[in-house]
Amino acid sequence: MTVKKAVAAAALVLGTQAAIAQSVPTAGATVIVPAYGEVTAPNDQAVAVLAIEEQDKDKTAAASRVNQKIKQGLEILKKEDPQAKLKTQGYYTYPVYPEDRPLPPGATAKVRQPTAWRVGQYVQMTTTNIGVLPKTVAAAQKVLTLNGLSFGLSPAATRKLDDARIAATYKNLNERIASIASAMGRPVTDAVLDTIDYEGSGNYGGGPAGAPAPMMARMSAKAEMDQAVAEPSFEPGETTLEMRVVGKVKFK
Repeated sequence: MTVKKAVAAAALVLGTQAAIAQSVPTAGATVIVPAYGEVTAPNDQAVAVLAIEEQDKDKTAAASRVNQKIKQGLEILKKEDPQAKLKTQGYYTYPVYPEDRPLPPGATAKVRQPTAWRVGQYVQMTTTNIGVLPKTVAAAQKVLTLNGLSFGLSPAATRKLDDARIAATYKNLNERIASIASAMGRPVTDAVLDTIDYEGSGNYGGGPAGAPAPMMARMSAKAEMDQAVAEPSFEPGETTLEMRVVGKVKFK
């Protein structure tokens, strides 16, 4: 196709579109306009899950060591990061049985007896002291194991970003309304915003599902108090806050 023919074809399409727009009445039309906005900010909060597990033939001895090490771990965390919020959780005790072996023909299975007991507990630490987090975790790892770590925005940071997120979403809504009005061959001043539905409360849409809590696998803690642990490396990253809005627009 030559350049002249391509230009002629494009002109024909544009002319047809303009004719259709002019031929379809839009007075009193109602248009549902979805829009979207987002803001991104560095993460300023960390949630670390630390754990301890002991195994012993004596259930009392295993529980005693867990209780002692949890206490030591809490003291270390409080010393290294006094502003951190601590919460103990997930205390468990369960028996350990020997492996099952095939029984000879005619033999009756005996009631199994546990050969040992496993006892463990978790500690959740929430902190905005990101700068000292590697040092805090390394100190705690002398007694506990790091079972999970996630970064995010603190409630205070989220509140500060909320204004910017709403403004970005509303700006996108106005831009889309202007584009739709132009496509309809109408001045944007003919559009009246009748309803604004933030976060899809009218079932127009919804925000992304919340991130699942980190899984807590049972891990063995064998570190001794006199052993130094090298500081781990963490990258907090950033979080993007999203918002969806649906506007109901009526044209004069």
